[in-house]
Amino acid sequence: MIQFDNVTKTFGARTAVNKVSFTIDKPQMIGVIGRSGAGKSTLLRMINRLTPATSGQILFNNMNILALKGAQMRRWQRDCAMVFQQFNLVPRLDVVTNVMLGRLNGHGAFKSLFNVFSADDVTTALNALDRLGIAQEASKRAEELSGGQQQRVAIARALMQDPQMILADEPIASLDPMNAKIVMDSLREIHERDNKVVLCNLHTLDTARAYCDRVIGMRDGDIVFDGVPEALTTDVARDIYGADESFNEAATSTAIETDTSRTTHSAGTVTPAVAVAV
Repeated sequence: MIQFDNVTKTFGARTAVNKVSFTIDKPQMIGVIGRSGAGKSTLLRMINRLTPATSGQILFNNMNILALKGAQMRRWQRDCAMVFQQFNLVPRLDVVTNVMLGRLNGHGAFKSLFNVFSADDVTTALNALDRLGIAQEASKRAEELSGGQQQRVAIARALMQDPQMILADEPIASLDPMNAKIVMDSLREIHERDNKVVLCNLHTLDTARAYCDRVIGMRDGDIVFDGVPEALTTDVARDIYGADESFNEAATSTAIETDTSRTTHSAGTVTPAVAVAV
């Protein structure tokens, strides 16, 4: 589906992402882990074209998305929805309007300028909020919601774009453990139900093991691990984080107790077995 070929980003003399190459050939939920400054956010922002790459290619169905311009680039940004750590909602707008803003990239200039939405847009937005368990908050201003609720609104806005893949940049970094679990459950459900690629930057090993099908570890701009969560041992984690024998995984924990097994329900969906630590 998407292929990274020697993708590099430099900021002056500093290399943030260094000749990264890997392939995503099927819908997966992928966690990208590493310490702050490892290049995780830069990588996602290059995929979504929020940050230009210095060199390399990112191919989606044989189309180099790094070469797209104008309307083609905006269309790609619609197909590649982004969920941010700080939600990026409009605080004084009501929740349902914030969700419908996800459609602006697909509207003409006039509709975008005046935030003109159709009845179908409203229905789609309400359905997205209902799917995320917060339809009852639709008429409230975004600033009235908790952090966890605001992040679910941001995810609903991403769904409003009807994207082919979802990028989530540290989506639980500012949330308490209970809300972190709800948000990660939501992203996992989107992957499973909609069969979409979800690429998620994470600081925490427990979350990556519990929710992701594949984990990519970055250190100083390089990929130093790419494998299944079961292979993410403490020794591997030390290498990813550039740590010595004193490395303690608790330092990267969300305080969500996890095991790496998943429970299959009668409906056929697979969800992580997760419990919040108390």
